[in-house]
Amino acid sequence: RQSAMALTFGVLGAGMMAEALCKGLAEANEVQYPDMSAYDPNPARQELFAGLGCTVCATIAEVVTRSKVILISVKPDTVAKVLTDVRPQLTKEHLLISIAAGVTLASLEEAAGGIPRVVRVMPNTPCLVRQSASGLSLGATATGADGELVKRLFDSVGVCHVVDEKLLDAVTGLSGSGPAYVFQVIEALSDGGVAAGLPRPVATSLAAQTVAGAAQMVLQTGTHPGALKDQVTSPGGTTIAGVHELERGGLRAALMNAVTAAAKRATELGQKK
Repeated sequence: RQSAMALTFGVLGAGMMAEALCKGLAEANEVQYPDMSAYDPNPARQELFAGLGCTVCATIAEVVTRSKVILISVKPDTVAKVLTDVRPQLTKEHLLISIAAGVTLASLEEAAGGIPRVVRVMPNTPCLVRQSASGLSLGATATGADGELVKRLFDSVGVCHVVDEKLLDAVTGLSGSGPAYVFQVIEALSDGGVAAGLPRPVATSLAAQTVAGAAQMVLQTGTHPGALKDQVTSPGGTTIAGVHELERGGLRAALMNAVTAAAKRATELGQKK
């Protein structure tokens, strides 16, 4: 296990996801801000990272020379150029972590000249509130210890699972795109509350907390969601009447179709690169 003292962490592309991850790492005592370096062309992002206590670098190459673990969080269409530009500074001691959507391990390794170890991660936007659901895949030369380290880093902002790269499109369809599905569910529940007479702020608060609470019951008890649903649905009661309407409306099929459609689209976009 690499200790927090031994880990130097660099960020190429200091956007909101990178910010959330850096804050999570610091709060979890995995990496301290003085051991973090960042590059971003946006002065506002530079100022924010400097305010955290990170070293803001003038060039991408400077981040690479200062760091052993490097987060690639630039736009997907610029990843290849960024890695090609810093290839002279890359060594076998470097571990690259890419969160660029759709950029394969093979293309990352090729752009980096096959020199560093590479790990690809698909996080999601709840990373911003340290509730991310992520999937990670190891590159050809990445080690088990690399996988453990990256999993630990992303566990600091939520939950992370190791999967084969071929399953990352499924991760994208489920947890990558999933927050949008859940936001729609929360909005619809709130609309229902308003239709039943509740003020909008109360309805939205109750809807969001209900979703959060139900999710925590699944995660904390390990009980099958269907069994938890059965515990709420008493014979001839209010809940089974509501569940019947959800079945009539095809809620489950719609959510399943959303996941598979998004996963299929992720595959298509990956093939275009």
